[in-house]
Amino acid sequence: MDNHTNHLDEEENGYIKIDRYNESKISVVADHYKDILGQLGENPEREGLVKTPERVAKALQYLTHGYDLNPAEILRSAMFKEDYSQMVVVKDIEVFSMCEHHMLPFFGKAHVAYIPNGHIVGLSKIPRIVDAFARRLQVQERLTNEIRDCIQDTLMPAGVAVVIECKHLCMAMRGIQKQNSVTTTSAFTGEFAKDKTRAEFLRLITANLH
Repeated sequence: MDNHTNHLDEEENGYIKIDRYNESKISVVADHYKDILGQLGENPEREGLVKTPERVAKALQYLTHGYDLNPAEILRSAMFKEDYSQMVVVKDIEVFSMCEHHMLPFFGKAHVAYIPNGHIVGLSKIPRIVDAFARRLQVQERLTNEIRDCIQDTLMPAGVAVVIECKHLCMAMRGIQKQNSVTTTSAFTGEFAKDKTRAEFLRLITANLH
């Protein structure tokens, strides 16, 4: 196993979990962060900061480990033939990602639905592909489209719907500094382009079914 994949452990059915790190990359990134700390006016040799560059490098490698995942393969690992043609909705999927413009986090919930067309997919795979795309440098708009396109192209359903609601720390901590603003993005294909079907999906993701 080469250094590129040494930090990855297979869990099950195409899902990858990080248990180890690529030490050569960690070393390079950590050296850069040590320089950055100095440029910010800090002393990277003081006790509280000595290990910070390595911690940051490891954190970044984990937060961007989606580059090492293949979301389509995750879906294909649990596709089943099934004669079911009603809407399948997985809502309130936690999203944690990093804005590519300022490398600050954005986080919230994703709601995903599809209408099967001969095949269904294991329900746990939907959150896993959301995470696979989110664990990259992202913009929320592209993240929404990537999830939609992956499900549509891999599962070939009658339609896909994705809605993501997130708070962005680049808005809350800098610039306009609006702490309570929420950004909502949506993407639809097939049957969800119809007003009636889309309205049913939106009703389901906002309903309290507990």
